[in-house]
Amino acid sequence: MRPLLVIDGDSFAHRAYHALPKSIRRAERRPAGALVGFANMLVRLWEAEQPRTVLVAWDTLEVPTYRHESFDAYQSGREFDAELLEQLALLPELVASFGFAVAKGAGYEADDFLAAAADAETARGGQALVATSDRDAFQLASSTVTILQPTRGVSEIARIGPPEVRERYGVEPEQVPDFIALRGDPSDKLPGARGVGPKTAAQILAEYGSLENALAAGRFSAEADALRLYRQIAQLDHSAPLPPMDDAQPDWAGAAKRASDWGLGALAGRLEERVRESTS
Repeated sequence: MRPLLVIDGDSFAHRAYHALPKSIRRAERRPAGALVGFANMLVRLWEAEQPRTVLVAWDTLEVPTYRHESFDAYQSGREFDAELLEQLALLPELVASFGFAVAKGAGYEADDFLAAAADAETARGGQALVATSDRDAFQLASSTVTILQPTRGVSEIARIGPPEVRERYGVEPEQVPDFIALRGDPSDKLPGARGVGPKTAAQILAEYGSLENALAAGRFSAEADALRLYRQIAQLDHSAPLPPMDDAQPDWAGAAKRASDWGLGALAGRLEERVRESTS
């Protein structure tokens, strides 16, 4: 069986935006670097992995999630360029033009859809590839789920399974939310436990097995409620609602037309070449 490919759209869009020149423009001189870079990445991943279909998941930036509501500092201070935000609004439409599924919904982050999709594919007896640069997703690694982590721009990919999680963090994948709660996560503004870094966090989990067991043993009593909250924030929501994920081949012609309509002639030309290759 071919794998399901699940992509963190925001993660790869940000990488594409910062990797390509801001001089890339579409019709009416509107910004286009993230659109072009994301499309190129999508094509490369499809060709490299030959999945049965693709699901691309997105954050809903305009609506807070329970994480934001339960912890005011969560992801505070993040600011996105207006030109990136403009392209983020268009990217789900670009993905749909390829004939691929899009997951986006108020109250959920892209990571939540990754978790739900990985679970669904495992339940049907398949394998899932989860493409993201967010290490929170390491908690999904298993015998049926492999994380594809970009290591240089979007051109080089590391494959992360349970052995790689153990090598990098010193914990099992299912312990990653506890590890994040103890160590903290600067990118999400989670402070972690006072005086605890990654090595100590791993040692605590090796000794107690879980954050809850460590708290039950009397560790971090003054911080117990805060650490439980941090763990809840780090834990992905596996109940996020998913669209149908039926097998699909890329609609190269549909994607080429969308690129052409946006005035992205070079991208349209590359996609049209794939139309010719698929019919020759």
